[in-house]
Amino acid sequence: MWIGGVVGQNLANAVSNASPLIALDQINQLNLLRRLFSRILVPPAVVREVSPTVSLPNWITQRALMQTIGSQILNATLDPGESEAISLALEIGSIVILDERHGRRIAQSLGIGVIGTLGILLKSKQRGFIASVKPYIDQLMAYDFRISDDLYEHILFDAGEL
Repeated sequence: MWIGGVVGQNLANAVSNASPLIALDQINQLNLLRRLFSRILVPPAVVREVSPTVSLPNWITQRALMQTIGSQILNATLDPGESEAISLALEIGSIVILDERHGRRIAQSLGIGVIGTLGILLKSKQRGFIASVKPYIDQLMAYDFRISDDLYEHILFDAGEL
């Protein structure tokens, strides 16, 4: 589910999990987040997860949870980064940028809007920030980003590239 906005304007805050940050950094497209959202927030667990591979730019803000009980409950089924990202998004009323299927389902069941790496690429093409999604998806797949054949075709169709 994508929480949309007016084309050409940045959307509200978003909370990101580690995997989309790592994936977008691998294909040198981390800046798309800055172009799509007013502010990107990450909880401490996400900062710890990405720190070995991604140097977060200063426009991505770390924010601690005010209420840790939500993340403690979610830790029962999710990794710390996912659980803190979902908890922070719930706490501040924002969408969450998340790729993992189980985490997406939990976030959606809590009424949180979700977008993933592929959604970021698709929305970026729709806004004219990139010319095509296919080369970036192919690059992600070269980095072992998992995507089903059906989803690959669906994204390319939605992007007008199939």
